[in-house]
Amino acid sequence: MTTKLLPLLLSLGLFPTCDRQPGDPVILSLGDQVVRRSDFERHVGALEAKGGAPFTPEVRGALLQPFLEERALVLEARSRGLLEGSSTPDQEQAAVQRLLGAAVVGHLDISEEEVADYFRRHGAELRVPEKVWLRQILVPTENEARDVKRRLQKDPKAFEALARTLSRSPEASTGGAMGTFARGELPPELETVAFALVPGAGSDVARTSLGWHVLRVDRREPAREPTLDESRERIRTEVLRQKSAEAWREFVRAVMARAKVNHEIAEAPPPHS
Repeated sequence: MTTKLLPLLLSLGLFPTCDRQPGDPVILSLGDQVVRRSDFERHVGALEAKGGAPFTPEVRGALLQPFLEERALVLEARSRGLLEGSSTPDQEQAAVQRLLGAAVVGHLDISEEEVADYFRRHGAELRVPEKVWLRQILVPTENEARDVKRRLQKDPKAFEALARTLSRSPEASTGGAMGTFARGELPPELETVAFALVPGAGSDVARTSLGWHVLRVDRREPAREPTLDESRERIRTEVLRQKSAEAWREFVRAVMARAKVNHEIAEAPPPHS
């Protein structure tokens, strides 16, 4: 852009007339607060430094809108007295969270009708999966594991005592009690064994990167459909998440609608290109 065009652009209102830094033009303004081209270049430069290479124009373009929205929220937080003077990125982030919390989340409500409707429409997602209550004895070698197995065949009730005295696992002191697991929560080598066991039965030896395991299932619960009462808090959390996300997007859109963005300058190639 040549300097001869600057008076024309100013006369057309394409630049704020109060801008006293024409070499560093404003790309976003909200009220009397501004964000300049150099702010975006610093943002891009910091990200490029982390990646170790310059970004393509396409990547720069993808970074611009999130940057403008983020800065607009910071300006909005500052205008509402949530930030004072110079501030760190952490302080700005905390202020924006307070802004969104006060302007958005605090005004959301979830009715029983919404909970019941979600329960009707998402029953399959709320299904309680099959679970097993599991104990283990973990030893470093196969020979030790097979010795444990032989002892258990002679005295199945000795599992907890053997876990306390022989197991190298963190839960040895509790008799090998690992907790409750659904499918997908155990290493594959253990899941196949655990979900094939009947309650009270000890497994054959199984190997993982941690060593050699002997498992016992104390109890198992089949998959089942939950009740509405069981699902209520989970549903409220999910509906609140969805409503919050949409309300946040609407709030950001409203802030950006009040802001003035100079897209031509913001989207131009970097000055050194």
